[in-house]
Amino acid sequence: MAVVVAFLAFCALLGFPAFQAAMVLPGNNIWKLTQVSSFSWSNCEGTFPGEIHSLSLSPDPVNIPGDIKVKAEGSTTVPLTSPVKVAIKLQKEILDLWVDVPCVDHIGSCTYDNVCDILDNLIPPGQPCPEPLETYGILCHCPFKAGVYSFPESNFYLPDVSLPSWAANGNYRTTVTVSSGNQVVGCIKITFSLKSNSGWHWK
Repeated sequence: MAVVVAFLAFCALLGFPAFQAAMVLPGNNIWKLTQVSSFSWSNCEGTFPGEIHSLSLSPDPVNIPGDIKVKAEGSTTVPLTSPVKVAIKLQKEILDLWVDVPCVDHIGSCTYDNVCDILDNLIPPGQPCPEPLETYGILCHCPFKAGVYSFPESNFYLPDVSLPSWAANGNYRTTVTVSSGNQVVGCIKITFSLKSNSGWHWK
């Protein structure tokens, strides 16, 4: 559970699914993401079989491109078996109001009916899980067994990320809900801020 939600939380931090992070919508100016700041999280209200015990990203702010440290721990009392559904609700603060960001070309408030298939496409079954998951013995394919999952602090390098102009700057909040079968397994809320530069200034 921690691995799945932490991975999705990191994706949500950028406002996109990770494998769509460099996508730019047609008809929008290209902006370059330069900074992510004010990251915070909490488990959603209610009782779920899965929960996050800790999740940290540093430094704050995170400069892009640049290095980031990620650490997470969580647990689930039930296994996550295919299909594992992930629903992401993304909102942007506009004039002191939180406005829903619709799902357009996999950007925004999107629902993925089975992330197990997505993981299989990203990492074909039979191939070793990418580092540092392999070193820590953390699975990267469904099913995920019940238990405690720990992801020790690890360093990652974030490359340049392109954003459509409407998503380039501002305060965001997102709710990520994970379901296995007909059961909601876990839910996490995340807030963050984005800062970008117009693509016209790129060199």
